[in-house]
Amino acid sequence: MDRIERLEDLRARATGWRAAGERLAFVPTMGNLHQGHLTLVREARGLADRVIASIFVNPLQFGAGEDLDAYPRTLEQDRRLLEETGCDLLFAPVASVVYPRGQSGQTRVEVPGLSEILCGATRPGHFVGVATVVCKLFNMVQPDVALFGEKDFQQLLVIRRMVEDLNLPVEIVGVPTVREPDGLAMSSRNGYLSPDERALAPALYRSLTQAGQSLRQGVAVEEVERTVVAALRESGLTPDYVTVRRTDDLGPVADDDVNVVILGAAYLGRARLIDNLKVTRIAEA
Repeated sequence: MDRIERLEDLRARATGWRAAGERLAFVPTMGNLHQGHLTLVREARGLADRVIASIFVNPLQFGAGEDLDAYPRTLEQDRRLLEETGCDLLFAPVASVVYPRGQSGQTRVEVPGLSEILCGATRPGHFVGVATVVCKLFNMVQPDVALFGEKDFQQLLVIRRMVEDLNLPVEIVGVPTVREPDGLAMSSRNGYLSPDERALAPALYRSLTQAGQSLRQGVAVEEVERTVVAALRESGLTPDYVTVRRTDDLGPVADDDVNVVILGAAYLGRARLIDNLKVTRIAEA
């Protein structure tokens, strides 16, 4: 597997594969890879002839006071893992390749509505940074299909809406969340947790699972949300938000909506944990 940093080299390689009639799959990441990322690569292998992964810690999606400088960078280890997992090409550009005019001069992509709620309310501008870099990477790679983890459920919907609205010829595939044996969703930021915090962290998924059971039994959405918030606090986590929303657009749940997703975010030490659970519930009478 080759590692490429220059856009010209990436385009030459991808153009050659497309000219040979090969289908391209793309897995964009910020590195510090774990089994969740590698699962995306494995899934991609079954959807295309060639798999391209990118590693780029995108400064545009980090807000003031966030962990841009501290974000783990493990490029050589990541390269080995991608090669062992069957990736064909790693695109690892520097910031000047992605943002040649710098961040302040960069044209930006915004998905209104979806970008300002939930994680977007806590992290203003975050999803503008995500949509912008993903749009640029799609134009650089020009894949047929791109894969994203469902752990970042709001991000997945933002990207799907962007692709639809901008008529980008990329199929977006969401891949179920990969979890540790105790249920904690795998995340590059889990490394921020101390041993004691790591022992507490599964409470988020455990609370969402219990909430899912309540929704299936017909418990009201508002009561479910309050119960999860209380459970998180009792477990030692500091809730950011807990909400039940429609699965397709994250809109408020109506009485007759049955396909919903419970989304939660909570702080634990230096880490901000996010998770979600899709549920088919009993519609309220």
